[in-house]
Amino acid sequence: MRLVARLGDRYRIHALTHSRERVQLLRAAGAVPIVADLDARHTLDRLGGVARTVVHLAPPQAHGRTDLRTRALCAVLHDVDRLVYVSTSGVYGDCGGAWVDETRPVAPQTDRAWRRVDAERQMRAWARRTGARLVILRVPGIYAADRLPLARIVAGTPVLQAADDVYTNHIHADDLAHLLAVALDRGMSQRVIHAVDRSALRMAEWFDLIASARQLPAPPRVSRAELALRVAPDRLSFMSESRRLSDTRMRSELGMRLTYPTVREGLTAPSA
Repeated sequence: MRLVARLGDRYRIHALTHSRERVQLLRAAGAVPIVADLDARHTLDRLGGVARTVVHLAPPQAHGRTDLRTRALCAVLHDVDRLVYVSTSGVYGDCGGAWVDETRPVAPQTDRAWRRVDAERQMRAWARRTGARLVILRVPGIYAADRLPLARIVAGTPVLQAADDVYTNHIHADDLAHLLAVALDRGMSQRVIHAVDRSALRMAEWFDLIASARQLPAPPRVSRAELALRVAPDRLSFMSESRRLSDTRMRSELGMRLTYPTVREGLTAPSA
């Protein structure tokens, strides 16, 4: 929706949705809704040739190591000149808190991350085959006023103590929408770009900042062993990967300057 608002004066935007409840919302925002389902291949035929510029935001399905949704999309797209795919920084796995640039080999450690690696590979092969210009954005945690883990903080869900804590990375949703628009215009084909701000925070620090900004109690700290007893396995796996993403390509190649260069600015902005 942020991208529709940013690009609506430049493009006639078609928006794929599988939810009929979102049709009026998309139409009111200025987009032309297309009701179809990436999990139902027979509904996608009308996508072919609709647009020469595509932003692929859909996550993979919930199981397996192959992104079947991206496979279905690649099968129907044609006459596309430019495509931006939004992937995830989870493709790197745990990097022990090291600084990571886009040349680091992927090392997925969960099926969820393997599906993203598969999607990237499918997109690259599709772009080579069709001649389209493809840019892959690897995106970490997206936040905004309506995208904060407030329920976890209110519930007192613990975070890791300092000795066990991991580095986490962020970008404000408004900055991500801006970056998507910039990548469409300036991104080099087959290029991977980190979509990240300059926060470089430990995860507990991130939760403390949110709590402070919302005048809530800071979450309790516990050991990793205790946390394993108190959170779901998928959440624990997310809290077991530590890395710091470099933003050099984003700044030097795309000339991107963020409105919210760290989460501190993003959390204290009037809209936050």
